[in-house]
Amino acid sequence: MLVRRAKKEDIPALNSLLRQVLDVHHNGRPDLFRSGVKKYTDDQLVSILQDDDSPIFVAEDEGVVCGEVFCEIKCVADDNVLKDCKTLFIEDVCVDASARGKKVGTALFDFVKQYAKGIGCYNMSLNVWAFNEGAKKFYDKVGLKPQKTVMEYILS
Repeated sequence: MLVRRAKKEDIPALNSLLRQVLDVHHNGRPDLFRSGVKKYTDDQLVSILQDDDSPIFVAEDEGVVCGEVFCEIKCVADDNVLKDCKTLFIEDVCVDASARGKKVGTALFDFVKQYAKGIGCYNMSLNVWAFNEGAKKFYDKVGLKPQKTVMEYILS
């Protein structure tokens, strides 16, 4: 399995993986997530692919993209309360349904962890929805720990 920086030719595979993520979120929280839409247009994806502060990495097996991770470099500097800190934020991660259980997610996570270390990040972080038990189980398995919790009260 190869993990590498995504390129323009990967956009169809990225769209497919992003659809899978949207389906999970829509099924878990249809009150918040739309169905049948795209997170990014192809033009937006081209722009993100060119942005070194928002790298996208893909895992491919025998030439077929089977996973993705969208990242964003976030820096805190000159804050009155928080110490200066460079974080690799994982915006989105998905392993194709047909490739789950084959260590694709672990390969992506290990690659991104080394990438973050290499660019001088202090930590990696991500958000996970409370309903997404499969994702939470995976994140626990690869060593992520809760940093903070966002609570909600639905008014309707």
